[in-house]
Amino acid sequence: MKKVVVILICLIFMVGCSSNENAITYKNISGSEAYEIMNSEKDAIILDVRTESEFLSEHIKNAINLPLDLIEEKVESVVDDKDAIILVYCRSGNRSVTASDILVSLGYTNVSNFGGISTWEYDIVSD
Repeated sequence: MKKVVVILICLIFMVGCSSNENAITYKNISGSEAYEIMNSEKDAIILDVRTESEFLSEHIKNAINLPLDLIEEKVESVVDDKDAIILVYCRSGNRSVTASDILVSLGYTNVSNFGGISTWEYDIVSD
């Protein structure tokens, strides 16, 4: 009986101490970090997850509009390389967090969330 208890304690300890250090997740970065990446990595994909009307009123230059509610359905037609650098933003940062989680769950490995256009300090395009 003592052996069983010791084994159970060891198993609980091992499971409780295991970590998910190698799990792929997205990074939260600042707007200035995103801006640097946009200027240094010409293949970086800037993903605006706001609605089409929000995007049309103003957006970051070279951004691709893919509304949050269409990400799971359409992202692979927009970004086929799962290792591509993807910079995600929305209006305030809430939808971009959700979108980044979805992208990682779909196997994208290089996702960075830089929040919202409302705090973007650089040029924007207004149509």
